[in-house]
Amino acid sequence: MRRDGVTASKEWEAFAGPSTPTERLRAAYLAARPDAARLHRITAPIEPPPEGCVAALPSTGAPERAALEAEGSARIAAGELGVVILAGGMATRFGSVIKALAEVFVGEESRFIDGKRADLARWGGTVRAALMTSFSTHRGISEVIAAEGLSGVFELFPQYAAARMTPEGAPFYDDDGTVSGYATGHGDLAEAMVASGLVASWRAAGVRTILMSNVDNLGATIEPALYAQHRRSGCAISVELVAKRPGDRGGLPVQLDGRLVLAEAFRLPQGFPSEHFPLFNTNTLWIDLEALEASATATTPWTWCVAEKKVDGRDAVQFERLVGELTWWHDTAYVQVPRDGAASRFIPVKDVEDRERYAAELRAVWSRFLR
Repeated sequence: MRRDGVTASKEWEAFAGPSTPTERLRAAYLAARPDAARLHRITAPIEPPPEGCVAALPSTGAPERAALEAEGSARIAAGELGVVILAGGMATRFGSVIKALAEVFVGEESRFIDGKRADLARWGGTVRAALMTSFSTHRGISEVIAAEGLSGVFELFPQYAAARMTPEGAPFYDDDGTVSGYATGHGDLAEAMVASGLVASWRAAGVRTILMSNVDNLGATIEPALYAQHRRSGCAISVELVAKRPGDRGGLPVQLDGRLVLAEAFRLPQGFPSEHFPLFNTNTLWIDLEALEASATATTPWTWCVAEKKVDGRDAVQFERLVGELTWWHDTAYVQVPRDGAASRFIPVKDVEDRERYAAELRAVWSRFLR
């Protein structure tokens, strides 16, 4: 709705989330100010993770590693694994370029989507793949998929969208006078994938588990040993963790009611000793389809995290869900994966500067897995 009361259609409105409790969140935010972060801060008693709570893959060449690789490869060849690539968000960190379509190496045919496609090609068409888009990326990615004949490689389904508000709780308007929309986070995964029909069709085809990763993390390749280890764990979810480096800040497992759950650092209570835990979350998860389906229909409420942003130089408020909260409802295993060299499973390229910073690691992974 424009300021003058005249309806103005915005593209994001077609992606509006059916379950975003906007009015409830608005009221809760206004009541919580000035400490709005308490709406997502963990208040239940939690403890640091215990020693030995994170598994590791057997070293390359070890008999146990070979056994895992053989088992995982057989399962993948049988069509048990699907891949979901998070390619949504607001498409703002690479300027006017959708990150999935941005070049990894400037001047070369090396888009992020090409890297993911090359990883899939190693498995001869046995792995189904889908891109979770957003209203900011869906059209551009759809056009490329159609133009390049990739509909047989990637299926698409969109995450949801909602309207921003001002810190005073009023609608936040873009410069053109229409209500500003935003993508509501990768916590949409379960509901959006079920609503799209992909969970049902993939389960019918024999898929049991998805490997979910960010489109900008080319290190998160299909690894049969990790898939076999996930299946052997008996857990519905496995979370990949890497060693921290100076300046890193992210999620970690914490003990809640005797269970290990994933918690983002910004949700932890003040004084929680997260700095003593040497690993953090990569947002690469192995998730069983049964868990996704159950989470999409569960009555357990999601936590909507408050995100206070600057949009066009003005203060705006939005509410987002995090996919890691699935670990609060399903048994989860945690595994440490490599972060260095060609074996790295975590090379996050969040902006153009990261592309330069991690150029050597990107080249090593590209040359080993994705050429």
